[in-house]
Amino acid sequence: MKERFIEAILFLAATSSVFVTFGIVWILVKESIPFFAHVPLGEFLTGTEWTPLFENARFGILPLLCGTLLSTAIALSVAIPLGTVAAAFLSEYTKPWLREILKPILELLAAVPTVVYGYFALLFVTPLLQKIHPDLGGFNVLSAGLVMGMMIVPYVSSLSEDAMRSVPGHLKEGSFALGASRFQTIFRVVIPTAFSGMTSAYILAISRALGETMVVSIAAGMQPNLTANPLEPAATITAFIVQVSMGDLPHGSIGYQSIYVAGLTLLFLTLCFNVLGLWLRQKYQEKE
Repeated sequence: MKERFIEAILFLAATSSVFVTFGIVWILVKESIPFFAHVPLGEFLTGTEWTPLFENARFGILPLLCGTLLSTAIALSVAIPLGTVAAAFLSEYTKPWLREILKPILELLAAVPTVVYGYFALLFVTPLLQKIHPDLGGFNVLSAGLVMGMMIVPYVSSLSEDAMRSVPGHLKEGSFALGASRFQTIFRVVIPTAFSGMTSAYILAISRALGETMVVSIAAGMQPNLTANPLEPAATITAFIVQVSMGDLPHGSIGYQSIYVAGLTLLFLTLCFNVLGLWLRQKYQEKE
């Protein structure tokens, strides 16, 4: 009886996240259905204006999607290379005692509140970029994306370093025996072998960048703008949710329902990237 009770407790603990996920999806779908009763799905997916709070409201999600994907792309272009190189350095170049010091220091970046990163991007990174590009506005996607990239470097480096250290030693020894340098061994043996595990770090980084709120709200602005220029301000899906949630909208209004539609869109977008990442992981595991 004691073993069965423990198994039941563990089962409930394991399935609790599943129930929470289904609950979130249910709330988002339930609140989004009335929205699509007023707004056609085609207009929502292809419209180029997003002004749900205006008198002449427009409900095209493309400006928010563009801002979200643009800021995420900039963040990943910073986080993935830096995180991978940091992981390779910690795994293959540093001594164990030094690794135990540097890794916690690097992971401290993940403990800094995101609102601090937001004001850092607005008050330090943006003025720094304005010295290089004087026409850069106070709000722009570039500074927000760069700071987001630095913020999620620990997520990439920590998991990638664990994956690299799990590579069997005989593979590296065989590479050294064939005359390869340490650098060649890392990028031709260690990283390809550990890539299936490193994709988990990349998936987490993508999800973290897509769902970031405060950095983009403070540094990128809250103006829905359909643009691919990172020097211009833009609003993301999360920034819109913050903006509308701070107002006094009556429950059941079209503006109130747009919050849940935006959240459902973000959830679907994250799901697509996670499925893609899992597919890549399985593909490389099969090659191994």
